[in-house]
Amino acid sequence: MNTLPPPLPGPLPAPDPRVHDLVLDYAGMHAMVDDLVLPRDASMYVMSVLETSRELIRHSYYRYEFATVAVTHALLALEHVLAERLAVDEPLTLQELIERAADAGLIGAELAAEVDRGRVLRDKLTRGATTSAAVRPARAVDMVRAVFEAVSLLLRPASAAEATVTDLAGPQSEEGLARLWEEHLRAPFPASFRGVDIEGVELVLLDSGVAGLVQGELKGGLDDGDIADLWGCVADLDKIMPLINEAYCAAYFARLRTMAGLVLG
Repeated sequence: MNTLPPPLPGPLPAPDPRVHDLVLDYAGMHAMVDDLVLPRDASMYVMSVLETSRELIRHSYYRYEFATVAVTHALLALEHVLAERLAVDEPLTLQELIERAADAGLIGAELAAEVDRGRVLRDKLTRGATTSAAVRPARAVDMVRAVFEAVSLLLRPASAAEATVTDLAGPQSEEGLARLWEEHLRAPFPASFRGVDIEGVELVLLDSGVAGLVQGELKGGLDDGDIADLWGCVADLDKIMPLINEAYCAAYFARLRTMAGLVLG
């Protein structure tokens, strides 16, 4: 028989004095993170990272620095989902991944800028240029929420990404065409589709064909022969786009189709 007395409970952790003006008590932290809902259809890894980030913010009531750690930890999930969605076959920095996703229309410019602020924070921590107390818990909620939103968008099917790129064109105008052209110039060709043809259409050649005609339109206009060539490219685009099942490549060629449509009016 065990006759030892039960262990005495340890002291409860004390609130961090730096959060005294944020919430009245620990229960108040629950309301701060209530809208950080785990994205549907995320992998167990991504859900674990995001849930941990959310709980780190909640527990910053006891340790202020947890708020900054929450932001940097959430970026692990973002980086993982970006690499999968863009199907990159080369090592890229988080900054490059964010830029590619924005250029492809997978996430909006404002959201891309917000998640990139987290990346800048992480880089500063790595260099020792800031401390783990750099972000207040309330600001951490905003930054982690942006990661949750970005991950949710990136987990959408490719057809949604195509619609997003099409929406970027805005009004059918030269200004909209020029903006899409600048985005296209910054977007690398989908690496895993280089040298691939679909239904007899060589994707690299289709890309260069449409790009050359769009550039010609922006530099002074197309003649009748060029217009006929562009209609041929549109026919090829409409044939291959429903058969592309990779998000970045689908968004890349959706942008080409949008530009061609703007030129043809």
